[in-house]
Amino acid sequence: MAYDPNAAEVVKIESGQLYLVRPGNIRSSRECIYNEAIATIRRVPSIDHNFQLVITRVYEEGDQELLEDEDETDEERVFLISEELEFRPGVGEADSQATFVWRDLDGDVDELYEFVMTEETNGPTRAFFETCMYRAMYERKYRMSADNIGDQDLSEFTWKLPAPEGAGKVPLVASEGPSPARSREPSSPSRKVTKFSPKKVKAMPANTATVVGEDAQFFVWDVEVDGFVSAHDGLLRAKILESTSNDYNYWIVATDEEEDLIMHKIAADMNPRWSPKTQSLTWNFYVDGAYGSWAFQFNSTDAYENFKVAFARAAWETLHHTPFNKIKPDEQAYVISATNEDVEMRDAQNEEEDEEEVVSELDPDEEPSEDEEDEEEDAVSPQLQGERNSQLTIGYKGDRSYVVRGNNIGVFSHAGHNQVKYYATISKISTPKGREFKPREVMLHDQDTKMVLMNPSEPRSLYNMDIERGKVVEEWKVHEDVTVDHIAPDNKFAQMTPEQTLVGASHNALFRIDPRISGLKMVDSQYKQYVSKNRFSGLATTSSGKLAVASAKGDIRLFDSIGKNAKTALPPLGDPIIGIDVTADGRWIVATTKAYLLLIDTLIGEGRYAGSLGFDRSFPANAKPMPRRLQLRAEHVAYMNQEINFSPARFNQGEGQVENAIVTSTGQYVIAWDFAKVKKGQLDKYEIKKYEDNVVQDNFKFGDDKEIVSAADTPVPVPYPSLSLDCRAREQCISDQQEELEATYEGVSRRTNDWSTQQVQHCK
Repeated sequence: MAYDPNAAEVVKIESGQLYLVRPGNIRSSRECIYNEAIATIRRVPSIDHNFQLVITRVYEEGDQELLEDEDETDEERVFLISEELEFRPGVGEADSQATFVWRDLDGDVDELYEFVMTEETNGPTRAFFETCMYRAMYERKYRMSADNIGDQDLSEFTWKLPAPEGAGKVPLVASEGPSPARSREPSSPSRKVTKFSPKKVKAMPANTATVVGEDAQFFVWDVEVDGFVSAHDGLLRAKILESTSNDYNYWIVATDEEEDLIMHKIAADMNPRWSPKTQSLTWNFYVDGAYGSWAFQFNSTDAYENFKVAFARAAWETLHHTPFNKIKPDEQAYVISATNEDVEMRDAQNEEEDEEEVVSELDPDEEPSEDEEDEEEDAVSPQLQGERNSQLTIGYKGDRSYVVRGNNIGVFSHAGHNQVKYYATISKISTPKGREFKPREVMLHDQDTKMVLMNPSEPRSLYNMDIERGKVVEEWKVHEDVTVDHIAPDNKFAQMTPEQTLVGASHNALFRIDPRISGLKMVDSQYKQYVSKNRFSGLATTSSGKLAVASAKGDIRLFDSIGKNAKTALPPLGDPIIGIDVTADGRWIVATTKAYLLLIDTLIGEGRYAGSLGFDRSFPANAKPMPRRLQLRAEHVAYMNQEINFSPARFNQGEGQVENAIVTSTGQYVIAWDFAKVKKGQLDKYEIKKYEDNVVQDNFKFGDDKEIVSAADTPVPVPYPSLSLDCRAREQCISDQQEELEATYEGVSRRTNDWSTQQVQHCK
């Protein structure tokens, strides 16, 4: 850009007002943020070819004194200048007002910022400011100076008004991701880029019938250009075909007048995502050794809805091998509603969103001293040949985390500065009779002084380990015939108290366990066996002791107490549930399947018991909750190039705190969803961090929504302490210094050079 390269500020507009505009919103549609403000284009310090649009508040006389008594000030808004802002000139409410408008990337999809200039800002100044914005976009995109370019080179950055309804569809890439023109390097040198080629399509199986066929545009994700690109000129026919052999096989097909371009068999790992805004479906499919991503954009709302319903039915029958029309109408509606589709959830606008970052946790300039480094090196535990980390549990009362590896348990302390430090190893876990075993499941108990262990060889017993002594001191025989397949605390925060009882589950029974009673530890009066083969796969308790129980069949039951029938039974979608968690108040449930998380609001919204939770009352048959899928975007799976296999998801938790994040992992990646935004229906608001090894398990540090403790499946001979503490707020430290590596994709933070984030300790 043609100006002093050493100047921090490029151009400035001295007078204006800043508004937040919410088109079509029931709230105030135009909110004044700064009554008097200055707009500046500013360089990003120490990063070439990156600029910021900064709107600074101008204080009136007397305002500054009032601010001295306030805890916080809101003096400026800063926006990284990029194509995603969709910056453009506009006209204010009065025809004589000139404005600049750009997207609020942190707000809802249709929210805009508007800077209204006063009459003192003349035409040449406005034109120069606008040109500087486009030049900043050019430099960020092409990583080169804009000094010698002309207006024609900047034309690609001028915002174009989307075509009106009926005059051609808005390109999928315009709303759903970065521009297809964005050039980039492959995600890693070894990443295989899959090129779309219809010649690879195999012949369609014989004896098929068309379930649905709709006109659509067809796109494929191209890793090299970092966007969806058109895979066919004009419209084609998007179809779902079914086998007429009654074997419940279905295919999704794109076909034109001459040939079938794709033929993908519908399966549980397709990762489908529906967008009502662009009337599109995106999905993944494994072909030629890599995961690709494809998309249909339908030509009408009816076509979009018809295809979505047909796909839901086909996916359900594929899993259940049962005709969809055999289940009850209310269960059909439940299955169809359980899509990954951005829809605002009930009462979401009343939920307070915690957007604060824990800046006190950040000290990027501080490095561990040599003494600290030497101490950490000396504290390496013995190598455990032939074993890998398998489980992680995090302390409630103290600062300890525990990692199970074989028949040993590594103990780690939270050493501060977002670090974990190896502390000790509890070696050779064994029964009181001296028989060694590898714990299948562990749970802290009695104010973190004990750990309850499950022994695969003795499924009808639990073992009590004294943590301070590092030794199993008791065997709790629960029952002669009933196995203990899963355990949970009496209530969500029971481990912080001296509470002795806990909850157990077999494949088809729920019961209470009290280690204080003599003989068998099951409480007979609080035992309930269910006739059907429930295949219980996990349970979780609320702060008041109510239970959410999941099954390998995919259904979820809500109980107000042990020993009774469920108040609510939510039908299965078909995928086995491998983990379940619930918020302290019982309002929200997150259930984990292999390929997606299922989020359910238990609040009853209508009928006689409106306002109650599904733990206390049954939902009306025609008003079951609308489940929502949380899953990775199809293009992100294509970048990962690996099968999704989520670990059990968890809410952050802390006594007296409101949950605002959900964490899980798959392979080398840890994913944290912004729960406040998810409740507003923005289902893909997540952050991703990549590690060197596969992550076995992860969870938030108790009482903290920023720090995530992760245990990696580190192979031998890497030493034991393969545990890391990741402060989510530290991601800001990385992005501030490596802005050129970051792309903001609908609120998803990712790296575009190798699609991974650095280890936290490398942020300097």
